[in-house]
Amino acid sequence: MKTAATVAPVSVSEAPEFCSTKQAAEMIGVSHRTIQLWVESGVLHAWKTAGGHRRITTASVLKLVDQRREAIGGGAATPAAPAPADAEHGKRKLLIVDDDATMLRLYELEMSGWGLPVELIKASNGFEALIKIGESKPDILISDLNMPGMDGFRMIRTLRADPAYAEMAIVVISGLDQATVASMGLPADIPFFSKPASFARLRPLVEGALEPA
Repeated sequence: MKTAATVAPVSVSEAPEFCSTKQAAEMIGVSHRTIQLWVESGVLHAWKTAGGHRRITTASVLKLVDQRREAIGGGAATPAAPAPADAEHGKRKLLIVDDDATMLRLYELEMSGWGLPVELIKASNGFEALIKIGESKPDILISDLNMPGMDGFRMIRTLRADPAYAEMAIVVISGLDQATVASMGLPADIPFFSKPASFARLRPLVEGALEPA
């Protein structure tokens, strides 16, 4: 088996077969903890050595690099840029996840008028949301459930199983009825709204989640 000797972006033909967690983080441009989250959720394929070290298949890393490039709007896959100064000092972060672009735009237009010191981040499915969560660490997640690729149920289970994200504030807005959602395993403590959600009822939850601890 070849030894992973480089972390620079490479083609499949040039890449070693496996890489370490640190190397995968540098190749994709996210934190070490985000790589662990993706391994645990099955986004990245990996195994553990006898000494307990993760070895991640380079093919799955390169695939994620390509998917990340597409998810964040094209262009070269580069490490996430540092947050702007106003985001670091005062602004909180809210991630909205929905596969309907019209709904995402509706949330954006409505919430931008609330006058809250918040940066709105958008994703179109659970997989893209995990990427955005790893990059930006939002304070609250508002998500649909029935989405292509990784749906909201799997995304939420992945987050709740990880100590770093288990306490993240989550609100679900779905076209599925509440009984169906409950039967499919949505945690009972997560606020649920049927589509179309009442913004008058949603706003207090958002404001409460953004209040300083």
